[in-house]
Amino acid sequence: MDTSTIIWIIVGIVVVIAIVVVAVLMTSRRRREAQLESERRKANELRQNAYESDVARREREADAMQAKLESERLTRESAAHQADAQKLRTETDERLRKADEVDPDVARDEDAAHAEAATARADDRTAVQDERVADRDVRAEAHDEHLAAHDDRVVARDEQAAAQRDETVRDERVALDEDAAAAQQRRDTQTGRRI
Repeated sequence: MDTSTIIWIIVGIVVVIAIVVVAVLMTSRRRREAQLESERRKANELRQNAYESDVARREREADAMQAKLESERLTRESAAHQADAQKLRTETDERLRKADEVDPDVARDEDAAHAEAATARADDRTAVQDERVADRDVRAEAHDEHLAAHDDRVVARDEQAAAQRDETVRDERVALDEDAAAAQQRRDTQTGRRI
């Protein structure tokens, strides 16, 4: 073998090595770019999930407030109905008393007994109605407490999920920053320049 053949073999080997190095560099850059793009997409998805969770939390708070307002409205309506019923009872008792006064068949001694009986009936009805109103108030208050407890649990769960998402996003940002710093520090082994 003469020297020109050896030189051509060496040149051929150098060309093959150069082609391999260029191919490796190009594919590593593409992989790095693909990885960065993948991490960007993941970070965007996490941000979108955090936004959707916040929207859901606000909707739940609005629903809870609406339920509370509805409960208060029903309590007010119940009190108004009770007042109307009491007024009608009083009017009915008064009409019955007047009818007894006008009726010649009703004995006058019975008037006093009848008035007492009517008063006792009215008192009994009022007591029963008061018990019902008190019972409704207790149920409404228990319902309001249940709604408040549920709202507190939902808010706590949403805050915990938001904190976890924030921590995950923070960790991913740190990882992306570290990868970017590492990529800047990489140098070409032959030239010593940064890649």
